Parts: sequence; C-alpha cells; structure tokens
Amino acid sequence: MSNKRAILLSLCTSILLMLAKFFAFFVTNSNAILTDAAESIVNVIASGFAFYSIYLTTLPKDENHPYGHGKVEFFSAFVEGVLIGIAGIVILVKSAYSLFYGNEVSDLYNGAIIIGATGIVNLIVGVYLIKVGKTNRSLTLEADGKHLLTDAVSSAGLVIGILIIQLTQILWLDSVISILLGLYIIFSGYKLTRKSVGGLMDESNLELVEEVVEILQENRQPSWIDVHNLRAQQYGADLHIDCHVTLPYYFDLNAVHHEISSIDKMINQAVSRQTELFIHADPCLPACCNYCKMENCLVRAEAFKGEIKWTMENVTKNQKHFER
Repeated sequence: MSNKRAILLSLCTSILLMLAKFFAFFVTNSNAILTDAAESIVNVIASGFAFYSIYLTTLPKDENHPYGHGKVEFFSAFVEGVLIGIAGIVILVKSAYSLFYGNEVSDLYNGAIIIGATGIVNLIVGVYLIKVGKTNRSLTLEADGKHLLTDAVSSAGLVIGILIIQLTQILWLDSVISILLGLYIIFSGYKLTRKSVGGLMDESNLELVEEVVEILQENRQPSWIDVHNLRAQQYGADLHIDCHVTLPYYFDLNAVHHEISSIDKMINQAVSRQTELFIHADPCLPACCNYCKMENCLVRAEAFKGEIKWTMENVTKNQKHFER
C-alpha cells in the first residue's frame, strides 16, 4: 500500500476512535477516559498533518527544493511530538485538579469495553503503519504508527485501572491513573520530538552510516585506497551520502569518474532505496602506500604492510588513514 493510503487509513481510524472515546467519557465521566479521549484529538490533528507532509514528499525536486521535500517528514514528526506533549500537560492539570476536588464516575464497565476495543484497533493500525513506514522508508508513517502504539498501551493500562476502580470503589484512583498516563504521554512526545529535531538539525544517521560502511568494506576495490569523512542523512524516502574517497593520484579524469560511478551504483543496489551520493576524490599520498593494495604501482614509496579495515571510527573522520 502507498504512503498516502496508509496515512489516510490512520486519519479515518483516528476520527472514529476519538468519537468512541468521547462517548465513553460522557457515559462514565471518568478523568482517565477523558485523558485517552483528549489524546485522540492529537491523533486526528497529527494524522491530518502527516497526510499533508506525505503529499509534499511525493512532489518532485524543483529549483527551490533541490534536495526534494522529504525533510518535511521531520517537521511533521516534530509537530506530532509537541502535540502529544501538550495533550499530556493538559491531562496532568485536569487530573491534578480532580484529585484534590473530587470527581464522580459511573458505568465504568461499559467504558472499559469501549476503551479496550479502541486500544485493539490502535494496536492493529499502529503495527501496520510501522511496517509500511519501514518498507517505504517513511519517518512520518513510523512516527504515526508509534504514536498509535503509545495510545494502545495507555488504553490497556486505562482498562486495567478502570476495572480496579470498579472493584475497589476507590474513586480517587481515577485521577492517579490519569496522571500516570499523562506522564507516559509526555515522555512519548519528548522522544518523538528529540528524534525529529535531530533530523531537522542534520544530525548524522549513525545506523545508515554503519550500513554504508559495511557495504563499502565488503565490496572494496584495490583502487579505493581509503574512504573518510562519510556522512549519511535521510530525507523522507531518499538517502543522501557524501564522503571522500582516496584514489591513485595518477588516475586521469575518466578513471576517477569510473571509480566514483562504481561506488554510486554499488550503494544504490545494496541499500534498496533511492540514494544520492556526493563523492569527493582525493589523490593518494606517499603515506598511504603502506595500506594501498594497488598491484604493479610504479610510484609506490613503501611496501604494502596490511589492509586497514574500514569502520565507523576511521571512515567518519575527516582525514586519510595514515596509521594502522
């Protein structure tokens, strides 16, 4: 299924579940259920914004957006995280007030049934969105899916709490449970916001870097003397990589172009996603000879001593691999 259809499913589901949860609140007058219903408003707003951001990511590159529109997914996840956090704060205030001034609840069993059903639906849709998001490399779908899983977990905790309240008749537990769920919601919003801010600030994606380093190491050629200053970033479904590759200094422009094109083709085939590479070619120096595997090199200044394995530690540094 396409990203648009998946997020549209999420939006429609969120609207229906929001209405169901508010119905449960009107039936029970429970703060804890109101907590879940209030977060559902966030689900609807976030899914609507996510739908718009996914629409933007499908637009082609243009003069004003030479890198495409994929970065809007980080902004979408940021907005969703902030909205989750705001919902959590509102829930804490309302629940704290009710804890001190009291709150009458009723018909909790029916409320538990409704909330439990919405939690199951959120669990199914959330798992599905995460699966589609990982397949299509969409941070927005993954964020929305994780949000729905958070909602499902809080609903499960809410159902257990409601049953405890009904069995014990300790009504102030309603507000206590609501406060605990509010704290959990705020923490979930923080994690999502932190990840999105990292993307907006062009924080290097270390998992992607590690994947690319392993691919280069497994397929390295003698003419690729070393790779350094490697960085990888994800913009929507697209991956952008830039690095420096040290090549024999006597290669002409055609040979350099051939080597760089080979690396480009290899990465694109291996990572199974659209990848744009910016590779800067560095000429080798005499200090590189001890780990250079070029055979029959007429300008070798030092005998080959051993290969330096490419790792996250040396490939990400902005310097040639002079020492073993």
